[in-house]
Parts: sequence; C-alpha cells; structure tokens
Amino acid sequence: MRNRFPNFKKLFVFIVLFSSCALYAQENKPATWIWYPGDFEVWLSNKMQVRRTEREAVFPPLWQYYSPYSLVTFQTEVAIPEPEEVKIYSEGSFQLLLDGVQVYGQPKSLKIPAGKHKISFKVYNQEVLPAIYIAGKYVKSDASWKVTNEDKLWIDENGKAQQSGTPWVPVGSWNFDLPEHKPSGFKLTTTPWNARKTEKTGAGQLVDFGKETFGYIKIHGLKGKGKVALYYGESREEALDTAKCETLDHLSFDGNQPETYTHDGSKAFRYVQVHADPTVKYDSISMLYEYLPLDYRGAFKSSDQELNKIWDVSAYTMHLTSREFFIDGIKRDRWVWSGDAYQSYLMNYYLFFDSASVERTLLALRGKEPVTAHINIIMDYSLYWFVGVYDYYLHTGDTKFIKTFYPRMKSLMEFCLERRNKNGFLEPLEGDWVFIDWANGLPKTGEVSFEQMLLARSLEAMAVSAEIAGEKDDHKQYKKLASDLKTKLFDVFWDKKENVMKHQRIDGKMQNIVTRYANMFGIFFNYFNEEQKQSIKNKVLLNDKILQITTPYMRFYELEALCAMGEQNYVLKEMKDYWGGMLKEGATSFWEEYNPTKKGTEHLAMYGRPYGKSLCHAWGSSPIYLLGKYYLGVKPTAPGYAEYEIKPNLGGQEWMEGKVPTPKGEVAVYCSTKEIKVKASEGEGKLVFESKTKPKASSGTIIELAKNKYQLIIKPNVEYKVSYKAL
Repeated sequence: MRNRFPNFKKLFVFIVLFSSCALYAQENKPATWIWYPGDFEVWLSNKMQVRRTEREAVFPPLWQYYSPYSLVTFQTEVAIPEPEEVKIYSEGSFQLLLDGVQVYGQPKSLKIPAGKHKISFKVYNQEVLPAIYIAGKYVKSDASWKVTNEDKLWIDENGKAQQSGTPWVPVGSWNFDLPEHKPSGFKLTTTPWNARKTEKTGAGQLVDFGKETFGYIKIHGLKGKGKVALYYGESREEALDTAKCETLDHLSFDGNQPETYTHDGSKAFRYVQVHADPTVKYDSISMLYEYLPLDYRGAFKSSDQELNKIWDVSAYTMHLTSREFFIDGIKRDRWVWSGDAYQSYLMNYYLFFDSASVERTLLALRGKEPVTAHINIIMDYSLYWFVGVYDYYLHTGDTKFIKTFYPRMKSLMEFCLERRNKNGFLEPLEGDWVFIDWANGLPKTGEVSFEQMLLARSLEAMAVSAEIAGEKDDHKQYKKLASDLKTKLFDVFWDKKENVMKHQRIDGKMQNIVTRYANMFGIFFNYFNEEQKQSIKNKVLLNDKILQITTPYMRFYELEALCAMGEQNYVLKEMKDYWGGMLKEGATSFWEEYNPTKKGTEHLAMYGRPYGKSLCHAWGSSPIYLLGKYYLGVKPTAPGYAEYEIKPNLGGQEWMEGKVPTPKGEVAVYCSTKEIKVKASEGEGKLVFESKTKPKASSGTIIELAKNKYQLIIKPNVEYKVSYKAL
C-alpha cells in the first residue's frame, strides 16, 4: 500500500529540529532585569533632573513629575523539557504563583518540574521601581514576559489564582543583564582625567582641564581640617568670578577624610577655581570624567580642515549631552527638553545610532497618565514628541515601541486636539508656553502658522503609528485630520499674492508678519510645491530683512531647508561662519546661542546673568546631521534602511568621505569631483548624482534619469566605484 503521507517523516524531522533550535535559542538568550515599560525611564529622569543647581540651590524642573507604579505583576508561560531550579532576584517584595498556586515566603530560588507552566510575580516597591531578574536554563526574565499594573489577579477559596480583564503589556528592559546590576544602581561610566594646566590666583588655584567636560572633582593629598570652595566655570571668567559663577560647592573636612577625596556631585566645567582654608592642604586636583559609553559609528572628513574641526567638536558636544537621556546643556539646565531632544535624535542617527537612548528619552518625556499639560508645558514640544516617534520608526524600523506605547501616544494627541479653538487651530491656553525659538520680537500669541504645521505633521505621525498598532479606525481618523488641517493651513496662512506663509492670525485678523519658521519647516516637510519653495527661499530664507535666527536650535532647521533646496554651497559657508565663528572664539563645545556681533564676555551672558549661557548645548551639534544627510547625502526612504537614498553634494569641497550608521551596519561614501565610492551593509540604496559626462560604474547599471542626472542601485556588501565629472 502506498504511503498516503509521503512528507510525514520530513515534517516530523522538521518539527523536532525546529523545537530543538527554539530550546537552544531560549537556553542561550541571557536573562535581564525587567520592569513595567517606561517606569525605569520615569524614575531615572526624576532622579537626574533634580541634580540641577544654581549656586548650591536646587533648581527642579518646571513640569509635572510622574512616578513608577509601585505594584505590578509579571507573568510568563513556559514549556521546559526537564526539571530545573531557577534563581530569583527582585527589587521589592513579591508574591509568587506557580500554576496559580502561591509559593510562600520570599524564596531565592524555585524548583520547576518539566512541562508547561504559568509563573506570576506580583512585586511591590515604593522607593524605586518594582523589577525582577529570573535566572535559569530555560526559565529566565526577558522580553517575552508580560506585565500589568491593573492587576485583577486574586486567590480563590481553593487556593487557585483567578483573573479577569487584566491588560498585559510587554515588559521593559535595557542592558541590566547581570543579577548584581540592578536598575536602581545605574550609574554612568567614569574615567580619570588630569588637568592640563594650573595657575595661582589671588585666593587659591585655577585648574584648567583644557576643554569642556563633565564629572567629579578629585582632590589628591588632602590633609587637615577646614573648608574648601570649588568655583566652576565653562569659561575662565566664570570660574574666577566667585560672586556670580553659576555653579559652586562648599566642602567641609574634619581631618579624618581620605587623602584622595572624590566629590560626589558631578558638574559641567572646563575650569575650577579652588579656595582652601590655610588649615587644609592638598597636592593636586584631577577629575573623573563621567559619560555614557557610545560608539562613534558615524564619521566625516573632507578637504576643508575647518569643516572637519566643526564635525569633531559637534560630535564631542553631542556625546557630552548624551547621558542618561538626551539633555539640553550639561551646565544648565541638565533637563530633558522635548525640542532639544528631537534634534538630538536626528543627530544621534548620524553619529551613534543608539536606539536605546532615543527610547529612554521619548519615554521620560511622555511620562504617565493622565495628561494634564503639554510636555515641558510647551505646546510645540508636545508636537515634536510625535514626530520624534515617527522618525525613530523610519530610522530603526522598530514597530514594537509604537505597538507598546500607542495608548500613550493617543492620550497625548487627544489632549492636544482638545485644546484647539473653534477654528480647529491650536492657540495657547492658560498654562501653555509657545516657545518656537529665543528671538527678540517674535510674536507668539493667537493662531501661529508654525504650531499648526507641527500639529499637521504630528497627525501624520499618528496615522502611521495607528496603522502599525492595528488601530484601523484611528488610522483613518488621523489621516483625515491631518489632510483637513493642511488644507485649512494653506487657506488661512498662505499669502497667494506674495507666495509666502504668514506667521500669525489674532481674533480672525491676519497679521502682516512673515517669519522663517513655518516657511522653512514646510520645505523639508514637503508641504510646498516647487514654485512655492523657490519663492520662500528667495523671499524668506535668503532675505536679511526677515527676523534673523541666532540660536543653533533654529539654525538647524533653517540650514536643513536650504540644503533640501540644493543650497549646499551657501550652507557650507554659513556653517563655517557660524560654527567656525564659535571656534574662533575659543569654543571647545558648541553653545546655546551665538551672535557674531557680540564681543568678549558678552558671549557668556544670557537670561540677564553674566554666565547664564550654556557653552555646551545639544542643539549646537547640528552639523553632524547636515553633513551626513545633505552632503554625504544618506537618508532612509523606507523604515529601518530597507531602502535608502545616497545623494552626495560636495558643496564646493574637493572631496569628502564618511560613514552613516544603519540599524545593522553602515553606508560608507567617498565623493570627489571625479569619483564616487559607496559600500553599504544592508538594504537597497539608490545612488543619485549629477555628471557633465556619461558616468561609468565598476558594478551595476547606471540609469539616466534626466539630462546630467543618473542613478545606480546599491546592493549590500558590494563596493561600487563610479567615474563621473561633477557639474
């Protein structure tokens, strides 16, 4: 009789092999500490943001603090081939259930028989956050566990666990992969740094570490009883001004201190002036540099040495401000601001491509329910948050983040939409701060076109996110809201006669004001047609009569808009004038604001204080992004670099080379006036370039797109060389 199931044996072998592979993968996947998603980030941001001080006074943030859930339940279902004993570690006391039966006490290990099991931990921790680490061969805490904060799990009269309507979500985790590395013990990395120079001052000693830095002062050979004062300065002038420097420490010693003393308060500085009582002696001052270990995966180098220096200092500035989260300035504020962070995300994609830092920062900013105010109490900063989530998806291809946190996205968007006026526009209500930019004379009341444009982009981000989260009705709703708002935006604010976007309408009356903000955002949001873009470029962006931008924050977007219009030659000159101007003033990291008309110590002042300006500010690092995206010309065109574009533009340089990181590798580009070389690790790219003559490629087929414009498809792990002649 013929076998009616000829593939049965093959199928059986496949199932056995598949099961074996799954068990092998399970065995070799490391255990990690897990918690309720977003709670570690909330707890850590709370802890970090109260460390800001001004002359020893604590200066806490201006916005609402959230707290981790103090009681959560972790749960997993497993099938193990043999009995095993797992070790249990927890941050907090817990109730343990194995297959619905309570295990009494606070056991440090648990014996689990072979077979299928359901394991639940209900963990309480009011001081830090509830977290667990389970270590076994087959059973271990990892991303496969679920967690809930709305526990409807109880023990019935028969001693069995029952539950109803409990919302389970994927657990949160990071890189706490050893049981002794508890989430509550997180610290940044430190390494010793010696001073570059010391000199005597009238009352003590001035120590210079050579460049902007961040960390802990160490005093060596410390002896005696008395007081020591530390006066910090990002500038020499600030450290020497004991009466007005922004940060300082007064230390007292009883004579029993160790000879090598490390102060426990980290600060930002280049200089520190040390005043010691005559009864206190020390040999030298050094520091522990504190930083987040990150790999410089992006790179840039060109024929322009000044531009190379600008990239290097931008990268260092970015690293200094990439800490527990992406913060604004390391001296002031040391807070997580959504607008600053949004730019940091973009620069990160071209320097570190550290997804974990983006996730941590997004979660810290969003906080918990309910939403009672805008993020950082700033209207535009809530909107940047949505766009930041979408850009994270575009660069990483990670859908898990959106699926997990979509409910928090939706509740924040509902809060924003509820604050629209009768015309359907956002207008500041009591408690709302409309920031846009630091600029003298910038109107911010009434209906501002810039805010509506950000809202439209945020609604587009929500439409994409809703689709990923499987919320079809939400997807349709947000898509329609975005389309309707864009139509209304142009109906109200677009001046058809002047062909520019007006800035503001108050009580139904359009104000005769044109600013750069909505106009430049509309260019790289691609909201304008080509004719509109050209009009805006000439009448707004290249018009000195329009209110000037002096912060790197908005220069970022202004120069991006110009790059998007192909003005790389002009932008290169602007970068060299603006960021090069800071270098000529002695900057070792880039500043919060730069006005070339100021002289000397005028550059240090801001907010009515002589040293109020931050001389190391995240938004000063934008050349990293501009050079990677618009000169090397690399950008994703499909999520996670599944597809991408390379459109190099020398901007007047003789040659340039660099690397742009991707989720699993990099895109390496070299470009001169005669040759382009490209090699990529993943995805499918399109090299688009212009040439006076017919180009030749070492691999692949060059397609002519238009007169003097060509395209070459880039496959992974193939080195392409193109001979061409630049226009």
